[in-house]
Amino acid sequence: MSETPFDADLMITVMSAFLDLPIQPEYRQGVASHLLASHRIAKSFLDLALDDEAEPAPVFTP
Repeated sequence: MSETPFDADLMITVMSAFLDLPIQPEYRQGVASHLLASHRIAKSFLDLALDDEAEPAPVFTP
């Protein structure tokens, strides 16, 4: 299964129109950088393989 690559510029264009939130051109690169960082963090969690029977621990014990 191939995954479509994350396109931060497309995300900014679509979501700014959807939210009616204009992004000034001088801020666009900064917004894209934050979106890419957030995407990498979320992807690392979503790629974590868990068993179907995995349950959260009721008490955290370091």
